[in-house]
Amino acid sequence: MRRTVHPVDTARLGRLAIASLHAELACAPKPGLVTPFSAGSHADMDAGTFLRSLFALRHYYRQIACAGAQDAPFEALRTLGIAAEAAMLRATNGVNTHRGAIFSLGLLVAAAARGRAHSGTALSAEQVCLQVKDWADDLIQAPLNADSPGQRARAQHRVPGVREQAAEGFPLLRELAVPALRDALGAGLPREAALCHTLMQLVTVVDDLNLLHRGGAAGLAWAKAEAAAFLHAGGAHSADWRPRLARIDAGFVARRLSPGGSADLLACAWFLLQQEGA
Repeated sequence: MRRTVHPVDTARLGRLAIASLHAELACAPKPGLVTPFSAGSHADMDAGTFLRSLFALRHYYRQIACAGAQDAPFEALRTLGIAAEAAMLRATNGVNTHRGAIFSLGLLVAAAARGRAHSGTALSAEQVCLQVKDWADDLIQAPLNADSPGQRARAQHRVPGVREQAAEGFPLLRELAVPALRDALGAGLPREAALCHTLMQLVTVVDDLNLLHRGGAAGLAWAKAEAAAFLHAGGAHSADWRPRLARIDAGFVARRLSPGGSADLLACAWFLLQQEGA
């Protein structure tokens, strides 16, 4: 019996992906991360660098949505990701702004499109994450760049990376980031406050390879403790959350720490919620 393939608005999913990355960039203050007002802990990039990268990636997410909707093999998705990374590096003069998001958000966009093509309707955020598990074997077998800073930190500290997260259906998104963001918005927090609150919840638990690369185990532990203290004091539900988070940001910048892995997951969580209603 031939399976029905439903039409998918792949352009819409692509736009949502870019908009989600822009929402993460626009969110401020963020500890050690690039915002429209600060380069954070980064000497080689600023908001302009990120915007050039987003412009270079504007077709990638639509293309990978098309591939997902057509049930393309994993290798086709990987080829699109490699080309997107090259486009990003050309646009930024070799600066890595979105490598993690090209991987994680690209898979989620493909999974969302694939799920819609099969079911005829938008999947829940959690269902999209679980769709990625269908590519688990391919993900584990795909070659890695062992010389990248993140992979060196992963090997040195023996912690799982985003590839393992993807192969398991992104449990950090399903069990933490998406519920936290949904709850924050449901409690009436504005978008920026909800995103900042969710980011700090991620920082408390993620073994962020960017933090490990920049600060080692001690830097990671310090960052987690700062995020936990922010949340213990009410997080973004507190009236003075913004100046408190700005002080934490200053501490991250002084230590040259940047939770880039958590920021990628935040953008993914925002996309997952937005695609539910699109």
